[in-house]
Amino acid sequence: MYLVCGEALFDVFMAPVGTAHNRLTLDAIAGGSPFNVAVGLARLGTPCALFTGISSDPMGQQLRQVLSKEGVEGRYLVPFDAPTTLAMVALGDNGVPSYSFRGEGCADRLPRDEHLGVLDDEARGIHLGSYSLVTTPIADTLLALVRRESGRRLISLDPNIRLNVEPDVLRWRERIEAFAERAHLIKVSDEDLALLYPGETPENVARRWLQGGSELVLLTRGGAGAQLFSRQHGELNEAARAITLCDTVGAGDSFQAALLSYLHEQRLDSPTALAGITREQSQALLAFAVEAAALTCSRRGPDLPHRYEFA
Repeated sequence: MYLVCGEALFDVFMAPVGTAHNRLTLDAIAGGSPFNVAVGLARLGTPCALFTGISSDPMGQQLRQVLSKEGVEGRYLVPFDAPTTLAMVALGDNGVPSYSFRGEGCADRLPRDEHLGVLDDEARGIHLGSYSLVTTPIADTLLALVRRESGRRLISLDPNIRLNVEPDVLRWRERIEAFAERAHLIKVSDEDLALLYPGETPENVARRWLQGGSELVLLTRGGAGAQLFSRQHGELNEAARAITLCDTVGAGDSFQAALLSYLHEQRLDSPTALAGITREQSQALLAFAVEAAALTCSRRGPDLPHRYEFA
């Protein structure tokens, strides 16, 4: 089982109503990057649980229902009498989303060390990402968790930068480097690395992380496909799939869920096993993740694929 850690919220898609410029239609979809990854894992048949704060308000209750229906284990959900985060999403003409967040003091930011407790052996891996890496108190809770567990469990990291939640790039850089020191697998987009390290090429950052504790660093490049940097096997590449693009919301989360699911299927979901991944397995891992992202990009919103949808 993977324990996915981080935010749970509603993505609220905004669109004008016809020619009435003073009105909007709002369409809310359960989301948040870690929430999406957990749902994506469950849809791929991979056991998982989500550790996050969940509001007792109606939206929080709805989030619980979604997770339960999707098959995500709920025992690590922490209830709070605090609001549910809302991410307001506007889509550009190219299908790329822009976000603004209503999240200060909301439930998904509130878990502390005492809300998690000791993990049992069922949790073979831990995945973390997005603004939960920088918003306290959950950011401190997750960093303590990773430092405690990285010697025993597979640690997966996706920075997923959100400057409209925390605009301080230096804080993002400091926190991500702290998590990256203990992560065995890092997935990151070229856009995120451009924000974090504008003076470095993405390839140099990936190779630098490999010199730490990471075995694999995966770099997504949108329509240009993806790259895998391996401590053992060097650099591998995979072209993007030819699709009719709807939007890119949830594409990175689909990619991430596919990575973790493949490792589970191949019994590579431990630090020791990942260190022994073959070149052929690495290429298959990359191809599976690219296909998952393409399926999500072909439809609206974070609608992550089920296992039966793959060729």
